[in-house]
Amino acid sequence: MSSDTQSNRPLSEEELQELVASSDAGGRNPVGNVGIFLAVVAALWSVFQVLLASPISNVVLPGSVVNNSRQIHLAFAMFLAFAAYPALRSSPRDYIPVQDWVMGALGAFVALYGYFFYDKIVNAGGLADDTDKWVALGGLLLLFEAARRALGPAMAIIATIFLAYVFFGSSEWVPEVIRWKGASLKKAMSHMWITSEGVFGIALGVSTKFVFLFVLFGALLDKAGAGNYFIKMAFGALGHLRGGPAKAAVVGSAATGLISGSSIANVVTTGTFTIPLMKRVGFSSEQAGSVEVASSVNGQIMPPVMGAAAFLMVEYVGISYVEVITHAFLPAAISYIALVYIVHLEAVKRNMPTLGNREVHLARTVVGMLSFFLVFAGLCYGSQFPVEAVTSWAPSSAGLILSLIVCAVYVVLLYLAAQVPDLEPDDPNAKEVELPVIAEIYKAGLHYLLPIIVLVYFLMIEQKSPGLSAFWATALLFVILLTQKPLKALFRGQSNLKDNFIDGVADLWQGLIDGARNMIGIALATATAGVIVGTVTLTGVGQVMADLVEFLSGGNLILMLVMVGLLSLILGMGLPTTANYIVVSSLMAGVVVELGAQSGLIVPLIAVHLFVFYFGIMADVTPPVGLASFAAAAVSGGDAIKTGFTAFFYSLRTVALPFVFIFNTDLLLIDVTWVEGITVAIFATIAILVFTAGTMGYFLTHSRIYESIALIAVAFALFRPDYFMDRIAPPYASVEPAAFVETIGQTPPGSEVRLVVSGPDFDTLEMTDTTVVVTVGNEEGGEARVDAMGLLLMEEDGLIKLEEPMFGTPVADELDMFDYYGDEAVRLTSVSLPSSQPPKQLMYIPALILLGLIAFLQRGRAARQEVPA
Repeated sequence: MSSDTQSNRPLSEEELQELVASSDAGGRNPVGNVGIFLAVVAALWSVFQVLLASPISNVVLPGSVVNNSRQIHLAFAMFLAFAAYPALRSSPRDYIPVQDWVMGALGAFVALYGYFFYDKIVNAGGLADDTDKWVALGGLLLLFEAARRALGPAMAIIATIFLAYVFFGSSEWVPEVIRWKGASLKKAMSHMWITSEGVFGIALGVSTKFVFLFVLFGALLDKAGAGNYFIKMAFGALGHLRGGPAKAAVVGSAATGLISGSSIANVVTTGTFTIPLMKRVGFSSEQAGSVEVASSVNGQIMPPVMGAAAFLMVEYVGISYVEVITHAFLPAAISYIALVYIVHLEAVKRNMPTLGNREVHLARTVVGMLSFFLVFAGLCYGSQFPVEAVTSWAPSSAGLILSLIVCAVYVVLLYLAAQVPDLEPDDPNAKEVELPVIAEIYKAGLHYLLPIIVLVYFLMIEQKSPGLSAFWATALLFVILLTQKPLKALFRGQSNLKDNFIDGVADLWQGLIDGARNMIGIALATATAGVIVGTVTLTGVGQVMADLVEFLSGGNLILMLVMVGLLSLILGMGLPTTANYIVVSSLMAGVVVELGAQSGLIVPLIAVHLFVFYFGIMADVTPPVGLASFAAAAVSGGDAIKTGFTAFFYSLRTVALPFVFIFNTDLLLIDVTWVEGITVAIFATIAILVFTAGTMGYFLTHSRIYESIALIAVAFALFRPDYFMDRIAPPYASVEPAAFVETIGQTPPGSEVRLVVSGPDFDTLEMTDTTVVVTVGNEEGGEARVDAMGLLLMEEDGLIKLEEPMFGTPVADELDMFDYYGDEAVRLTSVSLPSSQPPKQLMYIPALILLGLIAFLQRGRAARQEVPA
């Protein structure tokens, strides 16, 4: 691949598909009976997962199968990994060697060991015996080899290092700061393979319950033809604008991100069409590839269907998937808006021509795009009203009636689609480019929106589990794939219904296979990352890492966040996004929250997890090993390293946003009202556009250095108005700890009070601080209110000392880090009460005035230079 890329030769369609297959689905594709057998196994895996997610899983599947679904999930993944991924570059691609059959069968058996010997393991209390430990060791070795083939050597090497640490943690060559007593083979294998602390832990459980269904949903939606429809619609809407192909690539990739959880597949799917057209209007090979990379990678952060790591957040943070996508929505949306603006500025800077001969109406285009998204959101939200009406009218048969209504809507939409020709992929290298006309093609794929509406309805309105929501959307896709071709033929008066139905069955079959093969890498990544998580829980190295990072950062939260971001980028050079997220979040998320509390900043756990997630996806971009950048360079014929650096520059907003939402959680829509949320969305959009203009060196014309600096300062003020307001009027007033009880009695109920508590750390006995936020209750008197908080205070030796809070009280978990029975007392060192502060939004005014001044200066200069603004 790299040789082709570096010789600046764009790869052929066949070579590109081989590139995607080798990275996402396995490079081996045997023919004949063996090929049929592998296809059957892959399809069986998909069918098993669909049944497992269905509401009738407990009826159609034995209880032992449901209880051991993680083992079965991993067994399919390991068998297919050895069958689909060659061991070496020189290994055969057209048949499966004997040793791979053997390893595949052994891998499946050891994965199912917990299922076969379930009673024995339960009776032993989950402790491994001599047989178990050797089977478990063999299982880990086979898992690491499967991960090496599917994910590259880095994942297996990192997991091996962690496993070696479990055994040899007491050795002299292990740095003293992370040294531990070590574990026996039996104890380690019991922890890693027999229990649910290691390989079969939360990560693999999320892969089994949620992720597979969403990957299958995407594969089936793509097979139905939605990918081509989304790209055509994007080009029809935006292709005629200046830099139109690049703008269409951004919007098309955002839509394709619904379908593909893989950055590489997204780059190749949309890039084969968009990149040649971008080059045609004046983008260089590297710039065209970079735009496609930046937009494709961002597909993983765009709700409602985010990357696999988003489902892990549900388990790790302990909130619902609806809350995850609510918090993730605004940063993802403004990130995409900024990317459209980046390519607009590139086009204006270079005075690029437009494609086609259509008249340009920017306002009409913007209104049209906004109207589409508002109508789509309205349909998703409004779908609850007919559901409620039917449910109240006929509660016993509501499910059947609603299913018939959805089918009727589908038939009507399909009838509309049959009135226009089927959409065929265009040739981007044709001499004359005919841009699609929205009014002519929109009917052709309206029925593709139905499964997405069903998915969003169950996720957001009904608030069902992600797995069940994806099941209903996937079930509808089964119907669409089987019936869309024969029904279209019927509506068009054609007679070849049987052939069209067979084509539909073939599409469904291929979609089931594609979904399963795309899941191999994710299943192995989550299983292998379980070894790393298991090491953290077994050895306690997480706490040591916390102390180490705190020491290296000097207690500075920003420096620590930079270190976490760099760790994500470095690990991401070899780990897939999901595994990278699991490793970094399990090691560092709690540390950031703890250090933030010590610095007086209350950082929500979801903010830290999204921070890690953002930097994890950046690893697909960053040279020298950004796989998405290599894929884009293979399409464009550009230099892979230059493409990577340009894509990283275009993605600077994705690097900056996590730092912003750590310090301003309004961006994550945490504890904001509707009015505040809309205000934040408007000004955050302005801020990201201004930040983009500052970093691109172009606003209304080419910016001077001081103008770029001023634009970035304006963006900072719009993102963090609290930073300046807190310095003008501090939000908290300090109170002496001795007056705490009396003051609390006079504080209005519902107020949030910040307490700084100092004391010896339970593990290290070193003095440490933490900040706790407590809410004042409506009890009578200060003492009653303090008791309700769970604080047991005692004034002694001039100090306000704390005794250990009672179990289950509001502050018990937050103050459990202290040793309450040592020589040094735990004490209350600072009390801060909320003080009246002007609204922080007032800081928008000077920021907008400065922005207007810069615009005034640039407009005058642009007019003198006769540059179009």
